Amino acid sequence: MFTPHTSEIALFMMIASAICWGSWANTYKGVKNYRFELFYWDYAVGIFLVSVVLAFTLGSTTQDAASFVNNVRAADMGNIVSTLTAGVIFNLANLLLVAGIDMAGLAIAFPVSIGIALVVGVVSSYILQPKGAAGLLAAGVACAVIAVILDGKAYGSLAKASGSVSRKSIVTCIVSGVLMGIWAPFVTHAMTQGHTLGPYSVAVFLTLGALLSCLVWNVYFMKRPLVGEPVDFSGFFRGPASGHLLGLLGGCIWGIGTVFNLVAANYTGVAISYAIGQSAPMVAALWGVLVWKEFKGATPKAYGYLALMFVFYVLAILLVSRANTAG
Repeated sequence: MFTPHTSEIALFMMIASAICWGSWANTYKGVKNYRFELFYWDYAVGIFLVSVVLAFTLGSTTQDAASFVNNVRAADMGNIVSTLTAGVIFNLANLLLVAGIDMAGLAIAFPVSIGIALVVGVVSSYILQPKGAAGLLAAGVACAVIAVILDGKAYGSLAKASGSVSRKSIVTCIVSGVLMGIWAPFVTHAMTQGHTLGPYSVAVFLTLGALLSCLVWNVYFMKRPLVGEPVDFSGFFRGPASGHLLGLLGGCIWGIGTVFNLVAANYTGVAISYAIGQSAPMVAALWGVLVWKEFKGATPKAYGYLALMFVFYVLAILLVSRANTAG
């Protein structure tokens, strides 16, 4: 099993994971006339396939107990079930995130959803395992909350300028963020309790749980969409080849980022890897503002809120990371 043997390689993998997590949604933004509920089938297949490929390549460089197949054979069934459960929860959260992107754009959906996920993840982790500097954690959570509020105010300023405000989009992102903060403890349990799963094994079962749960979550949203009319599977088969390819590519990008983050955590510890990975919303916001021009025509006030959002988000990540390492 490949794991980083120097801090430089680990840092590269963590930064790459943040870029991947903050960039995969560009593939959906690049799709024309293709509903996100249909795009998501390709995406879900992509995250699973790339996890399997990496498990049988980088995760199987040796044939010792840590190699992918041997690790799965030795792992507790409870840890496998825990990781599959994490995938089911993650998938609902991610579907809502894509819906939020569809309604509000990258620059809004990502910071709101993942900012709330950061808050929920930190608070739930501390309740389950009171570890780390409580004061720094509280300050980090406060900064994350402020960042989310500022991002919401930036969107409010933009929406008022265009004459409409979508409360549904913000609520969707909030629910996505709460769910995003819930699935991680299941993975942590699988990687730390009993006969554990390694990072490559976790990625495979996490994405398998996500793919299988599409039969419930995605089918539901196809029948009861948050935006637009219901769609059926015939639309998937009539979809453009570019839409299918971009969906698979988006899944592969997210999957690579996830595996890199999990593998890097073996060297640096989960706290540091998680904190750097959580800079993904800033990457997504930059894509939204600079490339997709989601704030074109916005008032200086809206841009001011965005700038402050970046500042408080960076502070939140630094404080949470410092609190975990200090503890």
